[in-house]
Amino acid sequence: MTQQAAARQIAPILLIEDEPSVIAFLKAALERKGYSVVNASSGAEGLGHLAKGHYAGVISDIRMPGAVNGAEVHDWIQRNRPELRSKIILISGDTANSETQALLARSGTPCIEKPFRAQQLISIVEKTFGKP
Repeated sequence: MTQQAAARQIAPILLIEDEPSVIAFLKAALERKGYSVVNASSGAEGLGHLAKGHYAGVISDIRMPGAVNGAEVHDWIQRNRPELRSKIILISGDTANSETQALLARSGTPCIEKPFRAQQLISIVEKTFGKP
C-alpha cells in the first residue's frame, strides 16, 4: 500500500454544511461506503478543523450563514493547504448565482447541485478523493 493510500484510509473527509438534514444524509451515505466523516456546521468551524487536522478531502456547501462561506473556505485551502487544492467538492442549491458560477469557472472545482442522490455524491467523491 502506498503512503498516500494509507493516509487516505486514515484521514476523514471534512464536511462543511449548515443544514442538519443535509449533514445527516451526506454522513450516512459516505459512512455506508466506508469513509469516515468529520462535520462542521459553518465555514468558520470548517476553517478551524482545516487549520489543525488532516483530511482526505473537503466537501463544502457554497452558501452558508455567518462570516465564512464556501467560496472563502475554497480560497483559504488554495492559500494554506496546497495538498487539498484538488480534493474539494462544493455543493450548492444555487448554481445559477453569478458568484457561484464565477467560482466554479475560475477553480474547476467539482460542484454537486442540490437536491442530489447519494450515488451521484459517492461517484464524485470516489473520483475526487479516491475510494476508502
